[in-house]
Amino acid sequence: MGKNGMNKKLLQLFLVASTLMVAISGIAFASSEGGGVHNAWLTVDTWKVLNFGILVIGVFLIARKPVAQFFSSRAKSIEDEINELELKKAEAQKKLVEYQTKFKNLDQESKQIVEDYIKQGEEAKTRIIAEASAQAEKLEDMAKRNIAQEFKSAKAKLQQDIVEKAMAKAEEVIKASISSDDQDQLVDEYLKKVVA
Repeated sequence: MGKNGMNKKLLQLFLVASTLMVAISGIAFASSEGGGVHNAWLTVDTWKVLNFGILVIGVFLIARKPVAQFFSSRAKSIEDEINELELKKAEAQKKLVEYQTKFKNLDQESKQIVEDYIKQGEEAKTRIIAEASAQAEKLEDMAKRNIAQEFKSAKAKLQQDIVEKAMAKAEEVIKASISSDDQDQLVDEYLKKVVA
């Protein structure tokens, strides 16, 4: 049964109830005037009840549509709010999944960055070791050349010292073994060679 059918049933029920009230109050009013017993409550209160019933019917007829519209619009706004909240919940869940994915990727990215730095460090270490090795070889070659040069220089000096000492010794030996006659003969031979 729709809203219109239910509203019609309520209206009919209300009209029947108010008609019964008017009829009962009319009967009560008629019986009070003819019996000789006067009951003041029935006359005054019957009209009050009748007026109240008419007022209720009027308020019902006037307020029925706005009240129904108010409640239907309120139900509609609540439904819209629920739908909006469901959409926001779905969006929030999407963002949560997105952030969780980013967080997982962040963990992987940080591991990748650490691995890259380790790899760069190893490459730098290899390069530095190679450069140091090349530098050490150059220094070793230079040291060998310097040692060889120093050795040649020392050897030459030693030979010169030996020659000088040998000459001095030979001179001493010759001076000791040459007599003055031998000296005169050597001088004469030298002069002959120079003159000739």
